[in-house]
Amino acid sequence: QVQLVESGGGLVQPGGSLRVSCAASGSIFRINTMGWYRQAPGKQRELVATITSGGSTNYADSVKGRFTISSDNAKNTVYLQMDSLKPEDTAVYYCNADINSSMFRRRDYWGQGTQVTVSS
Repeated sequence: QVQLVESGGGLVQPGGSLRVSCAASGSIFRINTMGWYRQAPGKQRELVATITSGGSTNYADSVKGRFTISSDNAKNTVYLQMDSLKPEDTAVYYCNADINSSMFRRRDYWGQGTQVTVSS
């Protein structure tokens, strides 16, 4: 079994910064991609950013230039540095990982979510 544990959410003022982290643990053979999604009240869950094991990144247009995704492969951890935060960034942020638990067993895993609130 694989677990994703997020940390680092909280309350921040508009224009501020916050970093969230997600650590994967358990039966991990290979991590293919890790990423962050978010869901605001009354809205669908949306992609924020992803990073492959090779370091290729992808961002939603709404966060390009403000958010930076990075990873520490040795620690099976992904980070999301969020700068110039706006009230519309307020959401529950979910970690996602595409993981092989063995050579032939591969699936998506989700964290429990961490609340990010941008408000004055």
